[in-house]
Amino acid sequence: MRAVEFQEYGGPEVLKVVEAEVPEPGPGQVSVDVAYTGVNFADLKARGEGYRVPQLPFVPGLEMSGRIRATGEGVTGLSAGQEVTALTQGGAYADVALADAATAFPVPAGLDLRTAATLPAVLPTAYALVHAVGRLQPGETVLVQGAAGGVGTVVGQLARAAGAGAVYGVVSSEAKAAYAREHGYDEAFVGGFAEAVRAATGGRGVDLALDPVGGEILRESLASLAVFGRLVSFGNASSAPAWTVGQPELYPSGISVGGFSILTLAATAPAALRTLVERAFTKVTDGTVSLPVTAEFTLEEAAEAHRLMGTRTSTGKLLLRVND
Repeated sequence: MRAVEFQEYGGPEVLKVVEAEVPEPGPGQVSVDVAYTGVNFADLKARGEGYRVPQLPFVPGLEMSGRIRATGEGVTGLSAGQEVTALTQGGAYADVALADAATAFPVPAGLDLRTAATLPAVLPTAYALVHAVGRLQPGETVLVQGAAGGVGTVVGQLARAAGAGAVYGVVSSEAKAAYAREHGYDEAFVGGFAEAVRAATGGRGVDLALDPVGGEILRESLASLAVFGRLVSFGNASSAPAWTVGQPELYPSGISVGGFSILTLAATAPAALRTLVERAFTKVTDGTVSLPVTAEFTLEEAAEAHRLMGTRTSTGKLLLRVND
């Protein structure tokens, strides 16, 4: 079978198509004939700096859709030939990939495999940020970094559907700002945002800030909170050193800080993840949200997909078309 792997860390050029053995599922696993694979920024961090890479060579890919090829010992509720969408700890840039049965989910009725590939990482993450961790209440205001990306696209729609008073985004270009406004955002700020947020909220700040960037952007998001505001960190795209926050930042305005990682939740609390996924998937099937696929590549073009995402000009969701 084909697989895309890297044997060293570096730019998109280190991604190579190789012939690999078809993996067999172990206990509690399923193997999947991959139809589509999602491209995520975490894949770029894996390739560039070893994020969540246990050893080299490594096949990236954290989410996929396809049909179950085989089930391992002890797997119940899933069967060969069934269409699923799944989270993995890597390996989805391939014709056949493994997933834990606990993180393989039947494709919701009425959805095709192309749409299903956009769901497993982005949609539950966005749902958790708005509801489970962010606990957004009707009338509250939201500030979202990366508003035109996959998670940002869904967050804008979910926040609007939840009755947010206003939804503000931060993007890197005017083109992305226009895209964000089409997906639930009242306003999208390009680049610097702290003063713009204060002006837009009459000096009050926002109730909920969502940050996948880290570093100074996280600090600026923290400073943009209203009294009793919440910040949720869900990534460190900046690769900045680990941050800390304590009494000097939290006490004066009664603010709070939380965090979320869907891959960590999958490893530590799969039952909670499944509940989250079930609730999140209903938001697609009932038409509350949609996630546009804005670019699609073949498996052999994985490096081109990484190059596009690395320019920070892409919006929505990028996919690799593997076998559909």
